[in-house]
Order: sequence, then structure tokens, then C-alpha cells
Amino acid sequence: MKVTFKINDERTQFYAKRAIEGLSLDKTHVVVIQPETRTLANNAAQWPILNAFAEQLHWPVNGHMAKLDAEEWKDILTAAYKQETVKLAIGLNGGLVMLGKRTREFKRAEWSEWMAFLESVAADRGVKIPLSKRQCEAMGYE
Repeated sequence: MKVTFKINDERTQFYAKRAIEGLSLDKTHVVVIQPETRTLANNAAQWPILNAFAEQLHWPVNGHMAKLDAEEWKDILTAAYKQETVKLAIGLNGGLVMLGKRTREFKRAEWSEWMAFLESVAADRGVKIPLSKRQCEAMGYE
């Protein structure tokens, strides 16, 4: 059983302590306490932008202009965001594999910078981003 507590007040802190105190010691448990990274709403806010790139742009792949899916755009844009300081590894069958930073590791401040970067690149490349009211709120817009 996995239990996650978002501790931001005394009540949830109390319940987290109770859960730890109530653990059975007949098996090993792992407790991890870490700062919150990004919310699910934050995560969802990047996908309309990435989907817009996928729908509106072609990109050179293997010497030809090609349509990429949103995940592939995420790889390219994450590499650019990190100043393209990624590593290339030889795959098991001889191809190339890009090793880079994962957005799930971004803390809140870096997440805000990432979203601003996506918006900036989209504007520079003429990508029109359709955003719902909820997505705008998740990105910090009124």
C-alpha cells in the first residue's frame, strides 16, 4: 500500500505522523520526505503546447523534414531548455539514444522557467497555443 501526504498544515502533518506510527514493523517500509515538485495541473499545462508543436511544425529527422509527436517535441525542447547539454549513447542495436533531463525532476521554480521557455519558443516559431481557462490558471495566468 502506498500513501502520499501533501503536508501544508498541522492537520495533514498529524495524519502523516499517525500513519507512520501505525506501521507494522513485521516488514520494512520506506518514508520519503521531499519538497513538492509540480502539480498534476502544472504537468497538464505543458501538453497543449507540446501538442501544438506536434500539429503545426515539421522538424529535420534523419535528413528529412518530418512530423514529430508531442513526446518527441518534449525531448527536443527539454534538450534546448537545458542548453542542449544532453548525452548521446549508442543503442543496443547501434542507433543513437538521447539521454537528458526529465521534466518530472523539475522543482516548482524550474517548472515555471520551463513553461516560460515553451511559450517563448512557441512564439518565436509561430506556434499558436490553444489554452483553456483551467490551463491558463495552472500556468499562472488570470
